[in-house]
Amino acid sequence: MALRREGLASLRTTFAVSFAAVAAGVTVLVGFLSYDAAARLVRVDQQSAFAEVVEDLQDEVRHNTMTPQDFSSSEPGHDIVRPSRTDVQVLGAAGEIIDGGSPGLPVTAEDRRIAASPVAGLAVLHKDVDVGKDVYRIATVSLGGAGRDGQEGAGRGAVQVAQEFSDTEDLLRELQQRTILMVAAVVVAAGLFGWWLARRITHRLRILASAAEDVARTRRLGIQVPVTGSDEVGRLGRSFDRMLGRLAQSEEDQRRLVQDAGHELRTPLTSLRTNISLLRRIDELPPAAREDLVDDLALEARELTDLVNELVDLAAGQSDTEPKQRIDLADLADEVAVVARRRTGREVVVRASGDTAVDARPAALQRAMTNLVENAAKFDRGGRAPIEIAVTGPERGRQGVRDGAIRVEVLDRGPGIAEGDLVRLFDRFYRAADARSLPGSGLGLSIVREVAIAHGGAPFANQRDGGGAVIGFTVGGEG
Repeated sequence: MALRREGLASLRTTFAVSFAAVAAGVTVLVGFLSYDAAARLVRVDQQSAFAEVVEDLQDEVRHNTMTPQDFSSSEPGHDIVRPSRTDVQVLGAAGEIIDGGSPGLPVTAEDRRIAASPVAGLAVLHKDVDVGKDVYRIATVSLGGAGRDGQEGAGRGAVQVAQEFSDTEDLLRELQQRTILMVAAVVVAAGLFGWWLARRITHRLRILASAAEDVARTRRLGIQVPVTGSDEVGRLGRSFDRMLGRLAQSEEDQRRLVQDAGHELRTPLTSLRTNISLLRRIDELPPAAREDLVDDLALEARELTDLVNELVDLAAGQSDTEPKQRIDLADLADEVAVVARRRTGREVVVRASGDTAVDARPAALQRAMTNLVENAAKFDRGGRAPIEIAVTGPERGRQGVRDGAIRVEVLDRGPGIAEGDLVRLFDRFYRAADARSLPGSGLGLSIVREVAIAHGGAPFANQRDGGGAVIGFTVGGEG
């Protein structure tokens, strides 16, 4: 029991972990792609906005003569030339800070060169500049210079425009953390859902495992398997239930066969023991009695041999181990007739009509036909009319498709069958009252029934018009 629970728990765990792993893989992939796309869009958007600010500033100083005072934070209207969400620092012609930014921005030699340039609109860009604890992107744009006659002279200074880069990265880091939390939450939820789903699915498997263990422990095959559903597990449960039913039926047939065989074997064995005990005094018996004793022993041994052989044939017929092959029942009937003529000395004729080809087990069907012919010869001793084997198959349709079963009949002119015996004629070891004095075990016709059922047909027995009997079976044909 512990092993079963461990195995099922392992199946549930495997299912849940697999479900969570797939969900985690998909979520991580989607999260990574989403984060990467969002980060790219944010960075590109920030860079584009900063580039537009720098370009607007370059256009402004190129088309208008502007001085550092125009960008001073104390100058009225400075908010027009100071873009929002940017830090602006104004440099003089020598690169000195005239109006510092908040926070103050570093000034490099290249920035001072730009500030001294007489050409307006020149720019230099600095990326990833550490200012305090933050990281900035800084652009320095020259204001240019002009002489008295409009000629270019010394530069008037420059304007530094900075965009904080670290706040964007902080935003992206926060987005990354939230993405990770979301992935973790999805993985946990997927694992819990997978565990619930696995438990729901394996519930019916546990029922099947419990039923199998009950069968192994109690050896009882009549256990009902309460499994429902139309999925694979439901089909497995129904197949398992049908398998148990077949095994239970097979076990019951075997038990009944052993009981019936034991009952039938007692009579010849008892007679054998009695005659063997007489053998101890065979010297005291007259010659005629000795001959009768030996004849009785030979007859009982022969009957016992026949009974054992028929039991073996019956058990072999139930096993269905013989492979099916395409045969013609009319040809098989001809072979049976040849053997029957030699054994019984009776005339046996075969009549065939229709399509008599079928996929079947030839040895089993030959045994069934032989039993019917020998049964007819036994009950029609001294008869002069021939024993007939009639094999009737269905006619083929226009499209070559056959519909119906093949009918095999053995007809004789014996005493016939009493109405009360018709219903039990194919039971094992059953012998009619007027046949108990005849040799036989009562298994011949039961073998016919087993063979017919194994081939999708059924046995039948009727009175024959004009006297005698008609005994046979059908075989389910395939087109």
